[in-house]
Amino acid sequence: MSRLSHSDIHMVHRIGWLRAAVLGANDGLVSTASLVVGVAAAGSGKPEVLVAGLAGIVAGAMSMEAAE
Repeated sequence: MSRLSHSDIHMVHRIGWLRAAVLGANDGLVSTASLVVGVAAAGSGKPEVLVAGLAGIVAGAMSMEAAE
């Protein structure tokens, strides 16, 4: 029996940035949506919900930047 050689070149080690981007975007969307839903459920008006959403987006972006 002959041994088959596997000559495909895989670049799995270069895909880390895509994984980080997808998971980071998912985390940002879920946490911001949860914040907005929580503020809206508390009976706040539209301006308060908007301010909470924007503050959540800015805080998430700053924490991601600090981690990098």
